[in-house]
Amino acid sequence: MLRRATRADIPFIRSLTTRPDYMPFIGDAETAQLMAWIDAPGSEILIWEQGPARAFAILHGLDKPGRVIEIFRLALEPAGGGHGRDFMAALVEHGFRELGAARLWLDVSAENPRALRCYLAAGFRQEGTRRRHWFRPALERAVDLHMLGLMREDWEALEPGRVEA
Repeated sequence: MLRRATRADIPFIRSLTTRPDYMPFIGDAETAQLMAWIDAPGSEILIWEQGPARAFAILHGLDKPGRVIEIFRLALEPAGGGHGRDFMAALVEHGFRELGAARLWLDVSAENPRALRCYLAAGFRQEGTRRRHWFRPALERAVDLHMLGLMREDWEALEPGRVEA
């Protein structure tokens, strides 16, 4: 189940973004920034809960023309527990059906092959790589970022007979 985050969810979000095993792959934001995104009309922070699994995602671009929405940051607990595909399916469904996106996009560290496999399984296509683009303090070096996108028509084609959003 997806729901909009509230300020009460910030400790959970920060508990994931500050985990040492996640730090090479995702950035962190201070509490004030998270509160601003919760309140911003162009952003949305979502919380996903399914049984023991919990996750969050930050979406940007909701107020931009063209309905191109970025999945800016996401993390799941427990990692590697087999819930990533369900979480991504819920995010993609929400983006296209509830938000009316024409396109969803995200980036992923080239050093996070598990996440890359999950995004590709959700229907995203790799559209390019920014080489040594993102400096990761936890690694003390810059890493490559893969750029991925999913167009509405490609999403609709994944399941023939899908009801139009």
